[in-house]
Amino acid sequence: MNSRLRHWREAATLLLAAGTPPRLPRSLLGPFDYELLLLQRSSRSGFMPSAHVFPGGLVEAADFSADWLGLLPASPQCGLGLVKPPPLGSSRAPLFATDRARLGSPLPGEVAFRICAIRETFEETGILLLVPGRGPAAGSGPAPSLPAERSPPAAELSEWRRRVQEDPVCFLQLCRHLGCAPNIWALQEWSNWLTPVGRAGRGGRRYDTAFYLCCLEKRPPHASQDDREVTAFLWSSPPEAIERFKSQELWFAPPQFYELCRLCNFSSFHELHKFSSDRALEGCERWMPVMLTASDGYIQLLPGDELYPEDPDYTGEKKIIMSTEKKVEDLMKECSVFHRIVIKNINSLAVYVNIQAKYKHMNPLMINSDCSDYNSRL
Repeated sequence: MNSRLRHWREAATLLLAAGTPPRLPRSLLGPFDYELLLLQRSSRSGFMPSAHVFPGGLVEAADFSADWLGLLPASPQCGLGLVKPPPLGSSRAPLFATDRARLGSPLPGEVAFRICAIRETFEETGILLLVPGRGPAAGSGPAPSLPAERSPPAAELSEWRRRVQEDPVCFLQLCRHLGCAPNIWALQEWSNWLTPVGRAGRGGRRYDTAFYLCCLEKRPPHASQDDREVTAFLWSSPPEAIERFKSQELWFAPPQFYELCRLCNFSSFHELHKFSSDRALEGCERWMPVMLTASDGYIQLLPGDELYPEDPDYTGEKKIIMSTEKKVEDLMKECSVFHRIVIKNINSLAVYVNIQAKYKHMNPLMINSDCSDYNSRL
């Protein structure tokens, strides 16, 4: 937890994928044999009210507690591998590069952010991503469920959930009580999004968020909304979620839409798990979308796009406003290097990207929510 930050707060979120038998698809991409967990935020939420999101939330001081070292393996990264140096001319995202020891915590950020994502998933859904003992779990396959003999009865689990919601310190107490450790080794670094200037929530809330991907062997037997921050949840394949967005059954913010489009590259659960595991130590780039206002819509520019500023206004202190009288269509015709999300309205998003993905990652399929157009090239 970095208390010195003034313009945003640190957070972690989890793309939780669970294997499932293939079903008849609602999209043109064919059957997928896994589903993602999506949560609907409360309409009273101060940030993205009523949106469907992945589980996650703010990093708390308890996630950086030195007491976690008593439950995790005794090694510099608690059993996590070291992320490779970034490509030439790039640097590790500040969220991960910050020296946490200088901020008073012996726990590396890579560990604490994973603990945060796991804790928040438990608070919001009741799903416990733990392993017996000090971990890591044996084998390299998708994460197994917690053995039944280690899982407390439903009433006791519900009480622990309430306590953790009230005080994040109780999550460590729960792990200690069960003789388990958070399964940080099942969470693969996926992406890093920073809330754009001008898109902050109530009270100017902005978040620097670590996105992780976790593949589970099967859908957890117990999941429920907390009826506080979360009012509903569903399991859905990526293309089905986008179809629901197109029909206005669900609403996603642009980062979630982008990540769902990226996951549409993987119809196979095995392929998704292998890809995320193989690139687990490659790292990722921090993306702060920069808003360009056109006469008939908006374009969220991402790093690598030819219109992305060389020196982005990360803090908002420069008061830079990018706008034009041109239409979105004209701006698209004038450009040739794309990494952008076109926004006509909250239910009309389209991803355009033709740059080479960094960090051995995968570009999203270019999907326009206005039509059934699933293309990966312009």
